Amino acid sequence: MRSRIAVLASGSGSNLQALLEHLDERGEQRGGDVVLVVSNRRDAGALARARDRNIASVALAANADENALDALLREQDVDLVVLAGYLTLVPPALVRRFRGAMLNVHPALLPAFGGPGMYGRRVHEAVLQGGARVSGVTVHFVDEVYDHGAIIAQWPVPVFEEDSADTLAARVLRVEHVLFPRVVDAVAADAIVLDDDSRVRGAFLTGPQGWAFSLPRDATRLTADIESALAR
Repeated sequence: MRSRIAVLASGSGSNLQALLEHLDERGEQRGGDVVLVVSNRRDAGALARARDRNIASVALAANADENALDALLREQDVDLVVLAGYLTLVPPALVRRFRGAMLNVHPALLPAFGGPGMYGRRVHEAVLQGGARVSGVTVHFVDEVYDHGAIIAQWPVPVFEEDSADTLAARVLRVEHVLFPRVVDAVAADAIVLDDDSRVRGAFLTGPQGWAFSLPRDATRLTADIESALAR
């Protein structure tokens, strides 16, 4: 039985779109189905993308009761929660309930450039101001601390001398669109799990200079797809 996935997003939903397209491509071999999209913004593009797919979509008010999100997830019988640019704190009790079944994508190589207030353009500005020559993408399990949970996958993205926050953000996002859907699909299929000792099981190191966790079935294609994304 495939996992039932909820995606939480505050913005345009480009990572949601990448996930939906990846699951479509996987067909009957996919690990899960997106059954719910939730946003803290009524005008979020992610909600429009969900409606286009006839996926249940809900905008939660800023003053919504902290149990409202939990109620939505229970109503849709959600197995896996995916944070894709969701700019609202998930209640700690809900994080604990979905231990090992809640993922986040961060546009830098954690633990660098993470933590409270580090999201979106702010991350890329901090990378440039810090003089880093490598940034990247991190996908991790969520715990009660911002950007702290066990890391599942990372992939480096070069930072060029002429980069602005916008050009770096665009390059990182292209890699997110390749890496993130594959990790979500793998966790949905129980190919990657979080053990009781908070160690990630089922992934293995591959990619450039051993940076990235990948999957045995598509490691070569993953590398090729990311190289193609970086070349655009």
